[in-house]
Amino acid sequence: MWATGRLWGCRERALLWSVLVAAWEAAWGQLRYSVPEELPKGSFVGDVAKDLGLQLPALSDSGVRVVSEGRTPYFALNGKTGHLVTAERIDREQLCRLVEKCLLRCEVILEGDMQVYEIEVEITDINDNAPSFKNIELEEKISEMTAPGSRFPLAEALDPDSGLNSLQSYELSGDEHFSLAVQTGPGGDQRPELVLAKALDREEAAFHELMLRASDGGEPARTGTARIRVEVLDANDNTPVFSQAEYTVRVPEDVPVGSTLVIVTATDPDEGLNGYVKYSLKKAMDLSSEIFHLDVETGAITLVRSLDFEEGDSYEMDVQARDGGGLSDTARVAITVTDINDNAPEVSVRSALREISEDAPSGTVVALLHVQDRDSGANGEVWCSLDGDVPFRLHSSRGSYYSVVTARELDREQVSEYNVTVRAADGGSPALWSSAVLWLRVLDVNDNAPVFAEARYSARVPENNAAGALVLRVRAWDADWGQNARVRYRLGEGRVRGAPLSSYVSVEAETGALYALRSFDYEEVREVGLWVRAEDGGAPALSSNVSVRLVIVDENDNAPQVLYPPAAPLAAGAGWAGVELAPRSAEPGALVAKVVAVDADAGQNAWLSYELAKSTEPGLFRVGLHSGEVRTARFPLARDAARQSLVVVVKDHGRPALSATATLTVVLAESVAELLAELGSAASAAAPGEPAGSLTRWLVLAVAAVSCLFLAFLLLLLTLRLRRWRRSQLLAAGSGALRGVPASHFVGIDGVRAFLHSYSHEVSLTADSRKSQLRFSGASCCDTLPARPPPDEPAPLLGEDPAAPPVSSNDRPFSVTLSSAAALPFHCCVLLCPA
Repeated sequence: MWATGRLWGCRERALLWSVLVAAWEAAWGQLRYSVPEELPKGSFVGDVAKDLGLQLPALSDSGVRVVSEGRTPYFALNGKTGHLVTAERIDREQLCRLVEKCLLRCEVILEGDMQVYEIEVEITDINDNAPSFKNIELEEKISEMTAPGSRFPLAEALDPDSGLNSLQSYELSGDEHFSLAVQTGPGGDQRPELVLAKALDREEAAFHELMLRASDGGEPARTGTARIRVEVLDANDNTPVFSQAEYTVRVPEDVPVGSTLVIVTATDPDEGLNGYVKYSLKKAMDLSSEIFHLDVETGAITLVRSLDFEEGDSYEMDVQARDGGGLSDTARVAITVTDINDNAPEVSVRSALREISEDAPSGTVVALLHVQDRDSGANGEVWCSLDGDVPFRLHSSRGSYYSVVTARELDREQVSEYNVTVRAADGGSPALWSSAVLWLRVLDVNDNAPVFAEARYSARVPENNAAGALVLRVRAWDADWGQNARVRYRLGEGRVRGAPLSSYVSVEAETGALYALRSFDYEEVREVGLWVRAEDGGAPALSSNVSVRLVIVDENDNAPQVLYPPAAPLAAGAGWAGVELAPRSAEPGALVAKVVAVDADAGQNAWLSYELAKSTEPGLFRVGLHSGEVRTARFPLARDAARQSLVVVVKDHGRPALSATATLTVVLAESVAELLAELGSAASAAAPGEPAGSLTRWLVLAVAAVSCLFLAFLLLLLTLRLRRWRRSQLLAAGSGALRGVPASHFVGIDGVRAFLHSYSHEVSLTADSRKSQLRFSGASCCDTLPARPPPDEPAPLLGEDPAAPPVSSNDRPFSVTLSSAAALPFHCCVLLCPA
């Protein structure tokens, strides 16, 4: 009972230690399992999800892969249960023929979390192989002179299993002359030897039949047998002897096939058949027999298959030399394989991103790499690097893993995708290298605002344009991609002449085309300034503005407008009408009238020119081309009609030119009486039913009334000035302020005459369709007043060309305008005579 309790206590402690070790290894990302060989496909190996503490939903969503070492995947992961299962039937003897402890490694990679977990599975042996001899028939030749106790090495049995399942014991049966002895070699292997227990006598028996049985320790045990036939020979007193007990050879792994590696030599002093030596390998079933060949005659060991340091770095063979008499000797041959740099580093991409945002922070992992080199020493040391100037760097992870991370911020507008070459080189001489290429596309973020093609835009728009006409196009580009680069346009806020800007122009959101929504009038709007905003489709959107200037170009759409003479339609279709007075004594060049016109256009469209289109007496009058002044071209003659009709055409310089006409009526008369008589005759001719005397009487009354009003105005003006003068005299009476006062401040009859001399009168008489004008020259108005010397440079009349030749004061007209309708109301205007 005590022993049983102690046994259970030991098992509990062992189980506890196993649990602690498993928990520690799981915490460090490494799991260990143990399964027997020869399990069928799909057999349970371990609960990876439970041991790693992973939830099944997370495990299925993360994207899990199992990567096995070597070319054959022996394990797989059940995504539904999280169990690690076998993917193939595993034969331990095939995988780990020369390895005592058979370990298979694989890696579980969680692609979503960029995590790697190493799993180490120990393949335990089962007793699926029985011990066997290469030859089941063995022959031994022993001289009858052999002394009892002599030992003869026997061929060893081989069992690919390990541990207790491997070869454990030998048994010999069949004859009393022989016994079995088992020697333990340096490596723990058992070497059977045949021991002569009793002297032989060839005469009694020339042959002895023995049975050698080899057994393993499995349950149940497996055995293998070989039959030994012992031939008793005549005396052979010399055995073969090797030149050295152990042969050691070092060869590189790239030695050519067929090369002789070593020659073993054994000598026997006997003669004849007893001295003839042949060589053989004792462990014929060893892997060495598949790689090396021993010449039975010469003892030369040659290479029959390429060596690979990564598969085996040393080999040992027992070579036996036997003479013709059955005597033998054994020598050990140790062949050491030296490594050469014959394996390039292997770079495998365990996990990698295909896309990355350009605003990803520095240090973002984009790929997980595994690098290994099957060579050893310096030949197996690997250095990794990235080709070219790329914004990535390598970060050494645990073991032989590297991660590729971003070294700085990315810019899709400069580089939209990367082909990152990872180069791995070993430390051999010459070095070998390999590479892997990572393709990575950079995703766009909205980090660029639209940029207009020009810093500012301007366009010239002719006035009277059609509504909806295209004015110009603004273009903006965005360096981003996709929706972030889609540019839309809109107008900025603004007003034109108090109206919203949007009522004048519009911009097409997709193309940037600017359209005029209404017809522009240069005389109202000469320039329109606005802002156009370009906005991309990002979130949040980025935008930029550009200034647009629309210059309205004038067109000749306004005809000249005549301001003087005033409009007085005489009949349907008539232009302008007016009556001017010209003395018959006027000299050539005397000013008669001035046509004043304006044009609302600008530039050459508003440049006006005047020409005399029609005249009652050709050659009597001329019109200034640019001033519009009507002057006498010669002296009036007695035969010239008293009433002259002039038609003046005013043209602008537009294309095509627009024009207007002004009609002037000039009366040649020396006095008012002549003028009134002419007007009376004209009125009689205009209205035959109305007596001429009646019209003349009304005209005289009108002139008298105007004169009365004028005199009343003069008296009022004199009264006001006299009152002001008397007030100033009273204020300065006690101080003698009257001294130095000019005599012109005192008003008397001479002052009145001088005042009257400084004014002139202009009388215009009209009566609807019977309008007429009366103009008096300065001489006819002021000839009864004392004359004053004219000024040096008289001021020009309104509308008069300053560049025209000077006109004397007598040529400057004055007029009184009377208007009479059915009730004959009148209007008078008094103008000052030139000073």
